Amino acid sequence: MKMRAKQTLVATLAMALSMLVGGCERHSKSEQYFLIATNINLAYWQSAHEGFSRAAAEYGVTEDMRGPDTFNPAIEVDEFRAAEARKPAGILVSVSDPQLMGPEINKAINAGIPVITMDSDAPDTERLYFIGTNNLEAGRLGGERVAAELNGKGNVVFFTMPAQPNLVERLKGYKDAFANFPGIKVVEVFDMKGESTAAMDKATEYMGRTGAAKINAYISLESSSGKDVAEAFKRSKPEGAMLMAMDVDQATLELVKDGTIQATISQKPFTMALLGLKALDDLHHYPLKPLARDYGLDPRSPIPAFVDTGVSLVDKSNVDKFLTPPAQTP
Repeated sequence: MKMRAKQTLVATLAMALSMLVGGCERHSKSEQYFLIATNINLAYWQSAHEGFSRAAAEYGVTEDMRGPDTFNPAIEVDEFRAAEARKPAGILVSVSDPQLMGPEINKAINAGIPVITMDSDAPDTERLYFIGTNNLEAGRLGGERVAAELNGKGNVVFFTMPAQPNLVERLKGYKDAFANFPGIKVVEVFDMKGESTAAMDKATEYMGRTGAAKINAYISLESSSGKDVAEAFKRSKPEGAMLMAMDVDQATLELVKDGTIQATISQKPFTMALLGLKALDDLHHYPLKPLARDYGLDPRSPIPAFVDTGVSLVDKSNVDKFLTPPAQTP
């Protein structure tokens, strides 16, 4: 009996060791994951890449972020195609133009490559799901703050790229909030065409308007233009006007702290990309069958339709918490 017990113990230990070794061997440097975006030199995307890299290092897999360093949807599609051609374990993509990127996402899915969108979605494609901000809620949050600053009355302008899905949703969120304040008028939605300096030039032009045409609120729907519009504010010092920004790079936060920007909205690109790689890894090791299927309509779907990473309003009352965030564990 003692010998049998000893043999059982040895077998149990061997099985446990096998499971442990097998777990370690689940990942490999040969597994490659891509993050595809535009304007990848922006602090926002550098933060996303940090999250993507953190997850890759944790899992022992290979990662790469690709995309143009300007807002160029056509080049972003080229980078997606190049990534797809390498038959990676998965692709995480922020969609700047759904019309251009949609067919490529569908092609990758039909080739068996898991694709998840982050930051900016393409819901009419076969992408598996979206990880990012509830952009309607982000817009409503900003709109409520602008309405409070204006006491429910004034002229507002937006700086955006009208074709980008996440920015379209943010604009709708603002307009939803303004619907409760008939005294607020949207004068113009200015298309920056991906050039934040164009926003500064246009803001300077707006600041020349007086009387009933005066612009009372300047709203940036993406991360780059807020800083340039702030520069126009510093030069022209428009009396009684406010500036609402987007995202929390260091320069934007400093402008909130000194009062040039009244408030900005914080997203979590680091979290989006970290969760994105982990989700792709899971889909690589435990493939959905079939991959090309509308899981959003399946009440027993093994994957979510949307992972909301949250937003926060940042102003002088809490900006110091963002300027000195808590240290992250390695």
